[in-house]
Amino acid sequence: MEEPQFEGIEVAASGARGELHLNRPEKLNPLSHGTLRDLAEAARWFNARPDLKVVVVAGRGRAFSAGADLTAFAGSTAKDAWSRRRDADAGRLMADALENITAVTIAKIHGHCVGGGVVLAGACDLRLAAEGTRFSIPEVDLGIPLAWGGIPRLVRDIGPALTKELVMTCRPFDAAEAREAGFLNRVVPAEQLDREVEELAALLESKPKLALLATKRHTNAVTEEMVGTMRSWSDADGLLAGLGDTEGNESAARYLARLSGEDPGGES
Repeated sequence: MEEPQFEGIEVAASGARGELHLNRPEKLNPLSHGTLRDLAEAARWFNARPDLKVVVVAGRGRAFSAGADLTAFAGSTAKDAWSRRRDADAGRLMADALENITAVTIAKIHGHCVGGGVVLAGACDLRLAAEGTRFSIPEVDLGIPLAWGGIPRLVRDIGPALTKELVMTCRPFDAAEAREAGFLNRVVPAEQLDREVEELAALLESKPKLALLATKRHTNAVTEEMVGTMRSWSDADGLLAGLGDTEGNESAARYLARLSGEDPGGES
């Protein structure tokens, strides 16, 4: 089966191992509507390869992902209602597709992991990050609620109180806090990240596939009953409402003005 060609991501698979790279390093790997749909398509491509046990998800360049491509979302206001809602729902469909990859997924996180990038990482099974990684969830400052199924996934991983704090305050947090909260499995020195992910992936590949993948499915079934993501179909409506809110738009303008000229710490 040939490897598909995408504009903003790269995929590869050989034997039991697959790799998915966000590949717009000059923009810190933003998540446009097209990239979100490509990620969902890539997940389906991986699922068509029965030998896979592990898929590593990473970002090229200086960052894992600086989050949603806000220029693309702003442009969506000129579209008809159906197209706007389809675009607003693309992130939820992406996260669901990644979470439903049959193989075990490992997020390899470095640099910045922001907003939609946090949701993408949260849809993976295991998460390793370099010590210098910076996380933030700036959606409220941008005048929009955190969408894409991000709320239930964060509640499952770090609990409701910390989810509310991090999402409502928009404050940045580092890899150590993300590990302590339960979002990350490990934090390692930046120069050791590649080796640690490789060793973990190789260890998982050495396990019998039936037991390995059944454990993933069983765990996901239990967590879905604890805090399900099915209700997140309505996230798109909250996102569209936020994009049309005057106070929210003013907040977004102030936020983006603060970011101007700085190293990106918010949605791109």
